[in-house]
Amino acid sequence: MSETIRKEMRRDARAPANEPALVCREEQVKQPFHYWRGASGMRYLHTVFALIDCPLMGKVNYILVHRGRDGTRRPLDIGQTVSDSDSLNLAHMRRRGALLGANEVHIHFLPETARQRRAAEADLSSRQLGRTPVVCVSAPANDGAESVCA
Repeated sequence: MSETIRKEMRRDARAPANEPALVCREEQVKQPFHYWRGASGMRYLHTVFALIDCPLMGKVNYILVHRGRDGTRRPLDIGQTVSDSDSLNLAHMRRRGALLGANEVHIHFLPETARQRRAAEADLSSRQLGRTPVVCVSAPANDGAESVCA
């Protein structure tokens, strides 16, 4: 590994774990955004919703967040929606959020495939919640599965 890459990794390790995403002129943007950083150092842009105001969701990554009175945000759970039913996905996020004490849901819309959503979830969970990343390996399967995770 080159010295440049090592320096970049050390810099990313010191970077804030989460930060507001300033989009153009913040006062004109109706929906706030927030960055959360993964163990890889990659920043993931999330759209912020109040738990009660979160709309129906397809397959997305989410972070259930408690936002304190002082504005600090604490991640409580990181996951992804899995149902083909948008209303079931929303019900799951709201129920889980209510049980954990979340008052915000941060949605990461960008991953398009199940594999990309799993990778984002593992990266974010490792940094934000201290979870051990799940190891996935490619495996041939007749059922269309992309990988096997252990």
